[in-house]
Amino acid sequence: MQQNRGVAIRFWLGVVQREHVMRGVAQGIAQFNHGSKAAVGRLRESDGVVYYSPRTSYPDGEPLREFTAIGRVADGEVYQASEGPTMTTSGGEPFRPWRRRIDWDLDAVAAPIRPLVGILEFTATPNWGYALRRGLIELSRHDFDIIRAEMHGGAPHVG
Repeated sequence: MQQNRGVAIRFWLGVVQREHVMRGVAQGIAQFNHGSKAAVGRLRESDGVVYYSPRTSYPDGEPLREFTAIGRVADGEVYQASEGPTMTTSGGEPFRPWRRRIDWDLDAVAAPIRPLVGILEFTATPNWGYALRRGLIELSRHDFDIIRAEMHGGAPHVG
């Protein structure tokens, strides 16, 4: 994998229900905010990506609250899906979602967020969950590393 060509590597947390996460992992892709081009356009090659799933499925899935996938952006290309179902805009117009290719860490296992609340920097404020409504937030390297360790069987947390 090439480095990010002199640009600092960034880390991202996408909020997506588990059923869609698993579909994306199987396809080697990620998409955010219902296929928004602007959202996937923020990611760069080699950036880290974590999915957090509040539910198993949308809209009525069981509460889950787990990190469900982790990986790295595989290349610099944002592309529009050419296959699969089309989505519909709020105006009723059909469209195809925008995506990024991701090298998913297939050895990682889902990890609950609860033990990490207060350890992760993005959970430091009382209303930290509100930020997740945006669907995609930037993470610190610290948070990405803690989540990655947790998804690989855990590690001591230094706070």
